[in-house]
Amino acid sequence: MSAISRRERVCPIVDCGSLVKWPVDADLPRRSISFFDVTKNGEQLGRIEFKLYDDIVPKTARNFRELSTGQNGYGYANSGFHRVIPNFMLQGGDFTRHNGTGGKSIYGEKFADENFKIKHTKPGLLSSANAGPNTNGSQFFITTVPCSWLDGKHVVFGEVVSGFDIVKKIEAEGTDSGKTKSKITIAASGTV
Repeated sequence: MSAISRRERVCPIVDCGSLVKWPVDADLPRRSISFFDVTKNGEQLGRIEFKLYDDIVPKTARNFRELSTGQNGYGYANSGFHRVIPNFMLQGGDFTRHNGTGGKSIYGEKFADENFKIKHTKPGLLSSANAGPNTNGSQFFITTVPCSWLDGKHVVFGEVVSGFDIVKKIEAEGTDSGKTKSKITIAASGTV
């Protein structure tokens, strides 16, 4: 008996190659999408959507997703970006103190680094901000450039899939010190 390709097993009668693009999306891991609707001084800037790496860092992705929905009674809605450094990153997620010293995870105050499989190789990556090893809470950052010096120190758990133009608008409100020129707020957040 000759070897049968996967394609022949799935579509033995019809040439499915002309009907669908291979590989079929059903074969790919499920990755959730979270969003932020962002304002600048109360005026709508737009929406950023993030694809979360649920298959690689499920615990970290779940933390971000549930903080986006606020399903535990707390989360990102109405918090801000407290630190924005051009040509580096945008940092947010402190919904308790709103200054970069607070926040909490869905697992309690802090949780351990899940893994460092994904590197900070490009703009638009979503990564955990922390105060050292195993101190992940709710704070995150979005890279605007590759940041290899952060590899092995911060857990990358997603990426921007829509709204990178909004990321660039927020970046333009940053300074070298990280203090923002305007009030940048996550007016609403959730999942798609």
